[in-house]
Amino acid sequence: MKKGKVNDDIEPPSYQVATADYEEMQAQFSWDDKTIRRTFIRKVYAILMVQLLVTVAIVGLFTFCAPVRFFIQTHPGLYMASYIMFFFTYIALSCCGDLRRQFPWNIILLVLFTLSISFMMGFVSSFYNTKSVLLCLGITALVCLSVTIFSFQSKIDVTSYQGVLFSLCMVMLLCAITISIVVPFGYVPWLHALYAVTGAVLFTLFLAFDTQMLLGNKRYSISPEEYIFATLSLYLDVIYLFSFLLQLLGGGRS
Repeated sequence: MKKGKVNDDIEPPSYQVATADYEEMQAQFSWDDKTIRRTFIRKVYAILMVQLLVTVAIVGLFTFCAPVRFFIQTHPGLYMASYIMFFFTYIALSCCGDLRRQFPWNIILLVLFTLSISFMMGFVSSFYNTKSVLLCLGITALVCLSVTIFSFQSKIDVTSYQGVLFSLCMVMLLCAITISIVVPFGYVPWLHALYAVTGAVLFTLFLAFDTQMLLGNKRYSISPEEYIFATLSLYLDVIYLFSFLLQLLGGGRS
């Protein structure tokens, strides 16, 4: 049986021709990923803005309205109730992945969480004078804006500095333990100031860390499906930053 002769004139395809479809597909996937990520970022910041507006409104109400301020200060049980609701909603949103991705339960829990922590911050702010609260709100807004611009523009990968964040957390823990031991014997202003400064620096870094996790262009990133968790993280960073600034710069109401 005679074997067929191989046509020497037929050459194998070049690398560019062979990989043309793959490169086109890869470019399409890259474009789709960027579109999904941008939609994810817009959704997170839209929810975050609503949360912050609600919090600022409640803090302003408790700070400026004397009857409301007197009522909540004479009913501390409301603070404990809001703290319990904050605790359970936070556990549900942070630990139950299926629940925070299931509509409408994720939105319901997020609304309850926002209202509870807003009430807590309003209650705490009511004991500080109005100028201190406004000053801390302004500083918090400027810091958040600066950190957000830095996170969007900088090539520094904050998500790789987890050791620094852990070290600051340990410093905060040691300060908190020391304060809890020392307070019964007397108030130490410099120790409380160190605690507040460490907390403000820590949550400023956490804000940059979570923002770059949201962007998804660094070492670590967060899934676009986790928009509730991303919003929760950024919102808590801003709230804790405000609370530590209030402890550091706030003056008691006369």
